[in-house]
Amino acid sequence: MISVKNVYKNFGGLQVLKGVNLEIEKGEKVVLIGPSGSGKSTLLRCLNRLEDVSYGEIWFDGKMITPSGPYLHDDVIKVSNTYKKLLKKGEDEEVLLEKIKSERLLKKWEGFEFKKLLSQKQKECGIDINLARRKIGMVFQHFNLFNNMTVLKNLTYAPVKLKLLTKQEAEEKALSLLERIDLKDKANVYPATLSGGQKQRIAIVRSLMLNPEVMLFDEPTSALDPEMVGEVLSLMKELALGGMTMVVVTHEMGFARDVGSKIVFMDEGKITEVATPEEFFTNPKTDRLKEFLSKVL
Repeated sequence: MISVKNVYKNFGGLQVLKGVNLEIEKGEKVVLIGPSGSGKSTLLRCLNRLEDVSYGEIWFDGKMITPSGPYLHDDVIKVSNTYKKLLKKGEDEEVLLEKIKSERLLKKWEGFEFKKLLSQKQKECGIDINLARRKIGMVFQHFNLFNNMTVLKNLTYAPVKLKLLTKQEAEEKALSLLERIDLKDKANVYPATLSGGQKQRIAIVRSLMLNPEVMLFDEPTSALDPEMVGEVLSLMKELALGGMTMVVVTHEMGFARDVGSKIVFMDEGKITEVATPEEFFTNPKTDRLKEFLSKVL
């Protein structure tokens, strides 16, 4: 269903993902585990195109949803070099050379050109980012609800805006989902009045409004009080039992063991071990994973 092929991701001079390869089959519950800063959240954001990969490919349902890496990198380098040459040909060379030295200015320009090139390559490859994002829902650590909208408006905004449902259809679906999580009575209140657990359950339901084929969860319980973690994990388990394909970044080892069908260990931007929950927790292969588990279990 999702195929990650030799993906690299750079933020300036920092390489966060280093040649990541991963296969996610329909119906799988893949749990990403690893120390902070290992690239888990970045990989998740690349899967639904919130971040652009620097190199490599991601395929979804047999279609590439990222432009191919090598030629894109080459184009950015060419544009950057052209920019430098043009600056050097300017009338006031001293001023222009000073601009070249300005790392901030150059990076800003390169980023702008990168986005232009990316858009062009996406069109050439027939890539529809919005379609990919609709099919790959994402739930964030900090909820990302619109505080100036009621709960009902938060749920109906995207499907109505994207013209997937009429306002009436969206409201009916939203109320049905709210009833499913016992929060129908909160339809007309604002997020500020809700507990963290309630906000996160509503954030999950908001993603379900677009009928995703895959759900991504980026540490969905890490910002919650301990007593609220259970209600969110319970909803996630319900989705898992319903057959939803899921990719979850979490530090909840019990959830990983109980729900995961495949556990992936990441360290320093690389996937170093992939195993079933039983093998992962009882028979880790690498010394690094053994060390990590000794500290978290």
